[in-house]
Amino acid sequence: MTAIEQSEARPRGTRLPRRARRNQLLGAAQEVFVAQGYHAAAMDDIAERAGVSKPVLYQHFPGKLDLYLALLDQHCESLLQAVRTALASTTDNGQRVAATMDAYFAYVEDEGGAFRLVFESDLTNEPAVRDRVDKVSLDCAKAVSGVIAEDTDIPSDQAMLLAVGLCGMAQITARYWLGAGQKLPRDAAAKLVSALSWRGIAGFPMHSASGGGG
Repeated sequence: MTAIEQSEARPRGTRLPRRARRNQLLGAAQEVFVAQGYHAAAMDDIAERAGVSKPVLYQHFPGKLDLYLALLDQHCESLLQAVRTALASTTDNGQRVAATMDAYFAYVEDEGGAFRLVFESDLTNEPAVRDRVDKVSLDCAKAVSGVIAEDTDIPSDQAMLLAVGLCGMAQITARYWLGAGQKLPRDAAAKLVSALSWRGIAGFPMHSASGGGG
């Protein structure tokens, strides 16, 4: 249910538990930021979208940047958890690559458009935003590099470089796929990119004691 539907489902002024109200406000803010961008969005727009007064909005978030950063934290964590879940979903390395690529495609495809706040923000000149975007990209790459380093004879710094390349490929191709109109089904698109990635990473020597499949 969107923030608009939530607000229409109950009379204006209805009291909600603090956590529920915060989640409602974040949902409304996401819709406004994704549609308008940070600079064009106004707290008035967000309060109206949530069906609350501005004082209620300011009780939870002192300013527009605080609200934006709270959303960014939420959606950066979602991406990182999706990547970690994909990596932990199997011990077969080929399937790990496929699952990780699909995690990025699923993240980009989400109808809420949260990926735009992370990868296409119009506020990247703000240090707090840039730090969060850089950190989630680095953390995702670290998660991937850990698997590469565990299963191959590649030194950790080289494993990290490869992981950055794989994650960059995943998010850029996923965003291109969405912007091009999703002419391929998501599953087919993710498999195509994972096949390219796997053909590259599978060429590196495995540890003789590694349990990873190929």
